[in-house]
Amino acid sequence: MLRKARTNTVYSTDDDFVPAHKRPSPATRSLPPQEQTAEIRREKKGRGGKTVTAIYNLQLSAADQKELCTQLKKACGCGGAVKEDCIEIQGDQREKIAAELQRLGYKTKFTGG
Repeated sequence: MLRKARTNTVYSTDDDFVPAHKRPSPATRSLPPQEQTAEIRREKKGRGGKTVTAIYNLQLSAADQKELCTQLKKACGCGGAVKEDCIEIQGDQREKIAAELQRLGYKTKFTGG
């Protein structure tokens, strides 16, 4: 008799883990920049000592999120990626990113340590 393999996570030590059925769905329509506050923080945990700057809490469609990521990468002169609901830019680029987002009309807020 074969047993069915368990595919659901029962326990996780990752503080940021959110089960798939509880994750918010990506926005289908973007809010105007004037109505949004971007949270910017530096992250290092789980990245092999490398630092990235993460931008959270933007309600953007997938296409707009990718376009904003491209603009921020050009402004900072470095690489980056869109991961789930977050834009990640390589290195500690908080000041440059905040200036670029404010130029585009977003309100910015530094979070984390």
